[in-house]
Amino acid sequence: MSQRRRRSLALLTSGVLALPLLTGCGAGDDEGGPAAAGQDIATTTRDKVADGGVLRWAVDSLPDTLNAFQADADATTSRIAGAVLPQLFVLDAKGRPVANPDYLEKAEVIEREPKQVVLYKLNQQAVWSDGREIGAPDFVAQWRALNGKDSAYWTARNAGYERIEKIEKGKTDLEVRVTFAKPYADWRSLFSPLYPKQVTGTPDAFNEGARGTLKVTAGPFALGAIDKKTGTAALTRNPRWWGKQAKLDTLVLTAVPRAERPAALAAGKVDLAEIDRSGAERIALARRDAAGKAGKGGAGAGGAPAHGPGAAVTPAQATLSWANAFGTDEEKAAQEKETRTKHTEAVKRYADEQAALRGFTVRKSLEPAYTQLAMNGASGPLADERVRRAVARALDRQALADLVLKPLGLPAKPVGSHVALAGQQAYADNSDALGGKDAKAAQALLADAGWRRGGKLTEPAGAKAGPESAPQDDGKTPAGPGTGNDGLYIVGEDDGANGEAAEAGAEAGADTRAAGDAAAADGERDGVSPVLAPAPFGAQQKASLLAQAAAARTADDGKRSAARDGDAADPAKGSPAPAPAKPAARTSGNMLAKDGKALTLRFVLPAGPGSESLRTVGERISQTLRKLGVNTETIKVADDSFFKDHIASGQYDLALYSWPATAFPATDARPIFAKPEPAADGSLLVEQNYTRVGTDHIDQLFDQAVGELDEAQSRELVRKADARIWAAAGSIPLFQRPELVAVRPSLVNAGAFGLGAPRYQDIGWKKAPKAKEKKK
Repeated sequence: MSQRRRRSLALLTSGVLALPLLTGCGAGDDEGGPAAAGQDIATTTRDKVADGGVLRWAVDSLPDTLNAFQADADATTSRIAGAVLPQLFVLDAKGRPVANPDYLEKAEVIEREPKQVVLYKLNQQAVWSDGREIGAPDFVAQWRALNGKDSAYWTARNAGYERIEKIEKGKTDLEVRVTFAKPYADWRSLFSPLYPKQVTGTPDAFNEGARGTLKVTAGPFALGAIDKKTGTAALTRNPRWWGKQAKLDTLVLTAVPRAERPAALAAGKVDLAEIDRSGAERIALARRDAAGKAGKGGAGAGGAPAHGPGAAVTPAQATLSWANAFGTDEEKAAQEKETRTKHTEAVKRYADEQAALRGFTVRKSLEPAYTQLAMNGASGPLADERVRRAVARALDRQALADLVLKPLGLPAKPVGSHVALAGQQAYADNSDALGGKDAKAAQALLADAGWRRGGKLTEPAGAKAGPESAPQDDGKTPAGPGTGNDGLYIVGEDDGANGEAAEAGAEAGADTRAAGDAAAADGERDGVSPVLAPAPFGAQQKASLLAQAAAARTADDGKRSAARDGDAADPAKGSPAPAPAKPAARTSGNMLAKDGKALTLRFVLPAGPGSESLRTVGERISQTLRKLGVNTETIKVADDSFFKDHIASGQYDLALYSWPATAFPATDARPIFAKPEPAADGSLLVEQNYTRVGTDHIDQLFDQAVGELDEAQSRELVRKADARIWAAAGSIPLFQRPELVAVRPSLVNAGAFGLGAPRYQDIGWKKAPKAKEKKK
């Protein structure tokens, strides 16, 4: 595994820690413009924050390791590291790296020739929890563990450390000199977090010693008990902390699955939790109902619940349920009574939760990550750059951003860069290198690539264009109920996609199609997406088969009738063999085809409960492409197999997924967009470039940027690389992801951190107003 890939893997799994601090040690403050959305954390000065208290903070899971440089480190690993270990450079509210004064007095490049030298001047009060000063021995041990020269260290994130030539003490114990063998523009990314030499000094300590505990720390909090049974990790106030004392006594990270967080909030198990849109809507409804009751409102028609488990029950359904429960059929009555009991319990549970959720508010911003449309350029139609560019030019990125962000009251502006987000210094909107929405330009690109409407089809019905026409092996993702792979629908093949062949069975199958349309309509009323349902395509297929069967029966019945009437009584006179029926010509109708194959793209989407917005965006993209003449075969797969079995393995044509933002794009973006290289066994080494689209020029620009010590020039090289990435059209940034966080209103300096992240020692509970303030 390459050094670049190791750092990118860690970013993908754990993100980048960031604290909103001072603005020193940076240049070009106007570059990148303002952040798309600011932090929403109820910023409060420390004098108005109470001393003491406990905060229970929901996380996805307890960490498998506390070593942030190992492959199985995750977001909780990073959260703990941010609170208990030195972070020499952190990210401010605009996602820009700044020096952390709790650990550094100064850090700067003091020599460029003949070699780059960085001098760190450490805070003289900075000590580990065992009383030892933080110093050069800790830097040296971490460098040796992460530089890749000793394979005994199991590392997963070490880009930049391999460029260091030596580390030594400066004029005093508080100075550390780092000399680089090769210039490194992103030197600020190193030594954050910084582990004590007890963890990094030997392979055994590095590999195993910090997986379940950290005996020595140096942050505003220290690591307390990790309880696997209760799913909690306690961080307690560090008595040796030299900076401003943490306001909280204890910070308890509590593992709660995202789908269970509204219930956990209502039950008082957590005070702060990142939630999805449905959770935010529940809190909004709870607060609205509370306000409505104060104004004599808050219920549906006739006093029925306005939302929740009981909201969908109509008066007719309620009457029928009562009749069944108290009818003469004892077995049916027993079943109905059990169903009514469960329903009543669910309604009460929901009502109780809603009452408790009134005590929470939702703080919102935009995550340091963007959602993109990825196009697999390794094979098939999308191997042609013209087809990729056509798909991209067909998209209305503004409409897609509006679809996801506007209902949440968040700024809806499409992301214009692959390598940075608005507010970060490397950000620039380079989408003009590809061009904006233009259906005519998209059509012209497809025509130039040889795709035509009404093209003759010679492939078997249902086959795909390109090498993917072979049967797909779905062994890794089983189909059927409960598997997450619950169906596919080929957009475009139910309306004109099959040309004259579809018309042949139209009359005989009219009733079947009508039934299918009615079912689709019912699905829409029930909240089921017709785009993801298999019914319309299946109904039309059935109609065509019925029409063929009816024609065969009619011909057969005519022959038998003639024989009975004596028209062919003479056995010597054999009936002439019927001429073979000429198969109806099949064309692509209103859709595109080439070389006898329809243009069909596999669109893979996650099927989990937290991916509703991705599926909504996927449906809108499929509708757009259908107007262009492109079929999309939407395939929903289980969340746990989405990335591993489809994206990473290249089993897709189109997909929606997100990348985290980084303050160090010259280092971290390089493996995401690196040109795939052939391996000795004939496979492709793609690093993190899961679209398999890259060029030598892009690689060269990143390589130049990472070695350029003029910061402005380095950022300009990164922007040029981004423009080339847009032109290659392997991935299309769409929008920054929404960040929704449920909190108790009295919790301050915490919530939706946007491009920044917690300053842990400032988080706490707001002081109650004094008596005089209450009177005012």
